[in-house]
Amino acid sequence: MMNEIVKSLLYSDLGTSLSNWAMLAFRVLLAVELFRVHGMKKFRSTGGKTEVLPNPLGLPQGINNLVATLSDTVVPILVILGAVTRLAVLPTIGVTAVGYFVVHKNDSLEIRDVPYVYTICFLLLLVTGPGSISLDHYLYNHFFNN
Repeated sequence: MMNEIVKSLLYSDLGTSLSNWAMLAFRVLLAVELFRVHGMKKFRSTGGKTEVLPNPLGLPQGINNLVATLSDTVVPILVILGAVTRLAVLPTIGVTAVGYFVVHKNDSLEIRDVPYVYTICFLLLLVTGPGSISLDHYLYNHFFNN
């Protein structure tokens, strides 16, 4: 039972070498862009003001800020490494889906497409996993694939 859970979380081989290399490129490019555009905002202020994070669900502000910050800074690093990928992408999917369906629901398509595309991309990673060129694949083969 436990091996099946671990396998479903860590095992990810997309079938061909080309597919696995393509997924590595996809993961790295997606994560670098998320970190560069959204994560870096968490570390710098503009005109002396730090980024104001929307809180459309009315969560305690500390929890809201923590989830948003982790999803834009820590998750991209985990995705690049392919480390606990299927679990790691969940906060980012939550943040981007809320951005699309709640925060930007009345905005133009040009504004809404960014959280939409991020949500779709991270859902793909949730379903497929990171591929065999990943820390997940190494951990699975090293510790669980006897």
